[in-house]
Amino acid sequence: MIRNPRQLAHALKERVVPVRDWRLGTRFAVSFALVAAVVIALVGSLAYNTAAFLIRTDEQTEFDTTVESLSRDLRGPAMDPFDGGNGPTLLHSDSFTYQAITPDGGLQVQVRGDQPVRFLPVTDEDRATAAEEQAGAVHTREDAAHGEEYRIATVSLGGGSGAIQIGQRLSPTESMLDSLATQMLGVGGAVLIGAGVAGWLIGRRVTGRLVRLTEAAEYVSATGRLDYPVPGGEASARQAAGDEVGRLGNAFSAMLARLAGSKEEQRRLVQNASHELRTPLTSLRTNVSVMRRFEQLPPEGRRQLVDDLQGETRELTDLVDELVQLATDSREDEQPADVDMSALAERVAARTRRRTGREVAVDADGTVVHGRPGALERALSNPVENAAKFDPDGTEPVEIVVREGRVEVRDRGPGVDEQELEHIFERFYRAASARSMPGSGLGLSMVHDIVSAHGGRVLAANRPGGGAVVGFWLPPRSEPGGGTAPRD
Repeated sequence: MIRNPRQLAHALKERVVPVRDWRLGTRFAVSFALVAAVVIALVGSLAYNTAAFLIRTDEQTEFDTTVESLSRDLRGPAMDPFDGGNGPTLLHSDSFTYQAITPDGGLQVQVRGDQPVRFLPVTDEDRATAAEEQAGAVHTREDAAHGEEYRIATVSLGGGSGAIQIGQRLSPTESMLDSLATQMLGVGGAVLIGAGVAGWLIGRRVTGRLVRLTEAAEYVSATGRLDYPVPGGEASARQAAGDEVGRLGNAFSAMLARLAGSKEEQRRLVQNASHELRTPLTSLRTNVSVMRRFEQLPPEGRRQLVDDLQGETRELTDLVDELVQLATDSREDEQPADVDMSALAERVAARTRRRTGREVAVDADGTVVHGRPGALERALSNPVENAAKFDPDGTEPVEIVVREGRVEVRDRGPGVDEQELEHIFERFYRAASARSMPGSGLGLSMVHDIVSAHGGRVLAANRPGGGAVVGFWLPPRSEPGGGTAPRD
């Protein structure tokens, strides 16, 4: 319960929402209402003042004309103001009242007027004008009588015989102007309310999608979930795709989709990596257990154990390196440049000869592509190393053939099952014939990622007579339009 004014002020302060915390729809409504209020005030004030000025000017002109006409008539031949036939011309109007007075103000006779008899007030100035010797002398003033405002003119008859008073009622005009002001205020208020409602509706329509996008962003930020439904739906997105809010909604939807895909990709990467790491780690753990009895093993067993440890360690190191490159995509830091595929093939061939002892033949034209040199070297070395690995005792050399952006690595190994050809570039996929051999299943998937990032495509097929052809195509630098993809 509020007990004192201080508590009341504190309660009102807590209930009042600061302007900075208003919703956009409320701000639109208030802004529209303020603009409408300013326009209504300016236009209404100008219209009222103009109308009032014209009406009052016409009223003043009518009064001045009547007084001047009476004064001119009285300055003419002598006439009896009480003679309706020979008297001066008096304007017939609902707003005019006429009366005759004597110099002492004692005689007041209503000459003409459609209103009930209401005598105009007589002042000393009026009596002095009535006593004037000159006819047509005028004294004008404003006064109040009988609850109304009057504009009064006293016109002398001459010879000190009296005067005629003309009274113009101002109250009807002011009442009409007050009514006009009331009507204008009413119309202005209606327009003001309409502007506020229109602003609220427009603000609600325009900012409604922004509010829903904000709620979606807050939901994603608070929960970390990326499956929040896109506000508006497809139909709304098509209807508003051209405006800024529609583009923002589409971009937000695409961002959520990309983030969801990236998160799912990371989840699969972790699952697959844990699966791939399990085998070498288990083998290492087993060999480490055997190391406890190292002194009891025969020399051949010791040598074989050390060789297994070295091989498993090397395999584990290669797997971790590939996982790090795949997870961090460190290749993106490399700056693109023009790459001579012939020179690149020679480097890969030389390194493979040194590591494996296999003969690697290079048959390359002068193809030049634009890309990241290190990444492209990795994309070529992986299939070359695979070819040497799957055909370690082959009598024929591994061939690297480069023609117009098409790079092929040919071997005479066991080849690939036709049903598995379309899967060999998938991450962690290993053919049934290769599962007993060392490897992670990441090499060719990295080739696919690198080639796709360079605007190319991968290819794989079996060679007539045995063996496999694995490679890729990249748009040659000599073809600005990117070249034409080769036929399979």
